[in-house]
Amino acid sequence: MHPLDSLVILLYFAGLSLLIWRVSRRAGGSASDFLSAHHDLPWWALCLSLVATETSTLTFISIPGIGYTQGLVFLGVAGGYAIGRCAVALWFLPRYAAGTMSSAYALLGMRYGAPMQRLASAAFLITRFLAESIRLLAGALPIVWLLAQSGLPLGRWVVLALILIFTLGYTMLGGLRAVVWSDAIQLGVYGFGVLFCVMFLAPTLSGAGWQAAAQAGLLRFFHPTGPGNWLSDPFTVGAALVGGAILSVASHGTDQLMVQRVLAARSLGAARLALMGSAVVVALLFGLLSLLGVQLWIARAGQSLVAQGLASPDALFPHFMIESLPAGITGLLIAGVLSATMGSLSSTLNAMAGASLTDFGPAPRSLIERCMRALGYRPGPLSAPRFMTLFWGGVLLLGAALFTMGSQSAVILGLTVAGWSYGPTLGAFFSALFLPGLGRRAVMIGFIVSLGLMAVVLVVGQYGGPAIAFSWLVPLGILLHLGVAVLVRLLFPAPAPARLASSSPNRPEPRRD
Repeated sequence: MHPLDSLVILLYFAGLSLLIWRVSRRAGGSASDFLSAHHDLPWWALCLSLVATETSTLTFISIPGIGYTQGLVFLGVAGGYAIGRCAVALWFLPRYAAGTMSSAYALLGMRYGAPMQRLASAAFLITRFLAESIRLLAGALPIVWLLAQSGLPLGRWVVLALILIFTLGYTMLGGLRAVVWSDAIQLGVYGFGVLFCVMFLAPTLSGAGWQAAAQAGLLRFFHPTGPGNWLSDPFTVGAALVGGAILSVASHGTDQLMVQRVLAARSLGAARLALMGSAVVVALLFGLLSLLGVQLWIARAGQSLVAQGLASPDALFPHFMIESLPAGITGLLIAGVLSATMGSLSSTLNAMAGASLTDFGPAPRSLIERCMRALGYRPGPLSAPRFMTLFWGGVLLLGAALFTMGSQSAVILGLTVAGWSYGPTLGAFFSALFLPGLGRRAVMIGFIVSLGLMAVVLVVGQYGGPAIAFSWLVPLGILLHLGVAVLVRLLFPAPAPARLASSSPNRPEPRRD
């Protein structure tokens, strides 16, 4: 590794550590501040944190490879994401802002009682375990390769442990406040790195190259829709705009990982600004990463990945970092990969800790405090959230160590895994908001059965059966949930239950904006 690259990486970690130390000094000493930052974070920081959380290493590494092979199609998906965020801002955020909630699933607890809230939260924890294990591994593998190519060979376990230890340190120290501010810095690092790469390549490309890219279909936002690809291709107009919009409603309206950030806003207006601003920023990031992939296709005259000795599209960008970039910029891009990995990891750790402690009643906190007293320690107000953060860090490290990456794009795999629970969860939210007559029993049975059916769909798709594009998995999950719930309601009619606000472990209180 060139000394300048090493210096850039060291400066990045030093600057991030200083920022986290300053932010942590301002953090309060309560569990509420640790998990929700007292709802006083600025909208623009939350906007950047939302983008840093949803993009991760999967986006940073995978989208240039998709741009190389399929063009600007992720910009079409970004259009669907923007539509979905509009729906979340209109329907979901006013209900979240009506109380001092720290969990997205408190809405289900208010309508259907604590058991439904816990079921939805458990599905979130399982989904985040699977998806974040893939994200963590996807971030570690290129770092292992980049360091090896730079003369610093480290094993996968070592890299995973180092990433996790540093991320756990600042997540446990400063809670959500430290996570949000570090996310903003980390997004700036890898966003600047991608922008530099695009500008670095631009002067070397000819007009004839751009014309060839257009003729190859790489400048289109959508794939043509045909009878053979309308269900399996995530980049047709319908899949990208309709499926992408519904996916965004699920991820930003019902996933605690994202909802935790908008719940930390100072007001409903600030939450909406953060959410809609993130749609613009993520479109810019998708556009830059996709454009970089097209530029690399032009620079390499459309040579196939196999001919270049690359095992998957995800290998394209890391090889470009090592082979083509000047000293110092390679270090910045390695720091960018680390940033993307740590940003999503810290957000996930804080969200999983929050869901574990707020959605399952007082039992988890009480158990942790009893264990600490049995070991001779006096529990403090932050003992439970910090221990839960540490616990989920160990679980994710084990998950990442056990996963293996095939030839499939990591970002597509991650979105597919998330599709397992997004549809049933969004179906439960739709039932609570728009179909109150279904009743608690029908919604709970529909939720459990649709999760099982979605698992079958994913397993069949992985082992040679009909594959469904990730953007259609959420609509399918919604239909399965609602279909089962309606069937249960018809077979076992019962009067709609009374409102069960008192049985939820996280009852919201009136909130002023």
